[in-house]
Amino acid sequence: MRFDNMLAEINGFGRFQLRTFLLLIIPRLTLPFNFLLNNFITFIPSHHCDIRSQNNGGVFRNLSLEERLNVNIPFEQDGSLSSCQMFAEPQYQLLSNSSNLTYIPTMPCQNGWIYDTTIFRSTLATEWDLVCDKKKMNRATATIFFVGVMLGSGIFGFLSDRFGRKKTLLLSYMASFIFGIATALSYNFLMFATMRFCTGLGLSGISISSFVLCLEWVEIRHRTTVAVLMSLDWSVGCVILPGVAYLINDWRFLTAAVISPLFPAMLCWWWLPESARWLMSNGKTDDAHFYLSRCATVNGREDVMADLKPEVLSTVILVEDENRKYSYLDLVKTPKMRRRALLSGIVWFGVAFAYYGISLNISGFGVNIYLTQFIYGVIEIPAKGFVFFTVDKIGRRWNQAGMLILTGLLIFSILPVKRGDLRTAVGALGKMFSEGSFTIVFLYTTELYPTVMRQNGLGYCSFMARVGVAVSPLIMLLEDVWVNLPSFVFSLVALGSGLSASLLPETYNVRLPETIEDVEQTTYCALM
Repeated sequence: MRFDNMLAEINGFGRFQLRTFLLLIIPRLTLPFNFLLNNFITFIPSHHCDIRSQNNGGVFRNLSLEERLNVNIPFEQDGSLSSCQMFAEPQYQLLSNSSNLTYIPTMPCQNGWIYDTTIFRSTLATEWDLVCDKKKMNRATATIFFVGVMLGSGIFGFLSDRFGRKKTLLLSYMASFIFGIATALSYNFLMFATMRFCTGLGLSGISISSFVLCLEWVEIRHRTTVAVLMSLDWSVGCVILPGVAYLINDWRFLTAAVISPLFPAMLCWWWLPESARWLMSNGKTDDAHFYLSRCATVNGREDVMADLKPEVLSTVILVEDENRKYSYLDLVKTPKMRRRALLSGIVWFGVAFAYYGISLNISGFGVNIYLTQFIYGVIEIPAKGFVFFTVDKIGRRWNQAGMLILTGLLIFSILPVKRGDLRTAVGALGKMFSEGSFTIVFLYTTELYPTVMRQNGLGYCSFMARVGVAVSPLIMLLEDVWVNLPSFVFSLVALGSGLSASLLPETYNVRLPETIEDVEQTTYCALM
């Protein structure tokens, strides 16, 4: 008997699986909260030089605030006050004639800035004056966070396959919570950047371990349903986040608020099961029997496990060597594993690269930041519905390839379009298909790798995705060469990763491989 057959016998989609799914919702909501947090805490409000020290009596004291600004700060071409420059000396003549400003000397702000606190009471920019010459430091915070996520993917992928999904999850919960709170308490930018990096490292463990743990308890027929439902927490988080940011407009309190759900998650951790599939693959048959019996009891199938002894479980799936320890090197030691690792890594890079490329490259909706984020979250839900109804009809491979190719074609179609409603609509449609490809890739990758290497495989793929995320903002610098060059690069990468996905084997309605030998000895056919 294979493990999937046994899981079907004790109901691989019952109350036990539902409880596991619900226990993982709370920690998984922290992922979109923190991955998109930078949109709010790094917001740069309108600002101008602080001229209060100029109020030294005389004529200046008798001027209104508007007049003081006029004589001390130059105007931009759009009529707004300069954000980074001030006149070297007050220009009182501008009170009567402001038409000739050509040769008036200016200098950078000398005494800090005054910020508009209408939208946010406090952000990183207002806390540490990360504007003008220091603006790049403000933008770098996203890259710092995702580098942490990138490294964490590899670390926690290894830990999860070595020590189990459940223990790794607890470590991820604790690390993310502690460093998240420390981020909110940061007293300078260096501490903030360090703590934010460590928070990203911890959150990556939640991202990959929770998904694998839940899916390994689900039978074949319901894997798609569970995978799509689990991906919905991202969209729900995207929809909730702007509301939370609107109510909490101080960056410190907001940072603490978005990490706080991990506290109840740590309390609920005790009720999470370990993956019986992982336990059996590592020769821990007694522990596997315990969790399988609990699953059978909760699902009302106690009779199935009544006569099944722990030692019998060792015959259910082939344990190559219970003392063998697997590493990332096992991804490339054998031909078929090496091929899967190469192609799936390209696919993950392309999925993340295109998704964040679209988010940065399409024009906005012309509304405030809260409503824009809300719309971006809502627009992802139709993509998940589309995936749910098609991934079991045309298979994982062609769904993954099709979503990426459509994303690439839509980005390419933006090139000749001038900025406006049509460009926004096409870009948003591309973002929807890009999110669809993200939804499929988690399910597809989980089914591609064997149990003994599943977490390592997903950790490697997640690492490749974070490389794509880190590189994506840098591509925007190519606008200086040709305004449409970034879109062209995003389109090319999406098309290339779509073609790579078409070369992977189909996994729909196929038993999950348990060992590396399963991958090397079994021919997986596309089930159309």
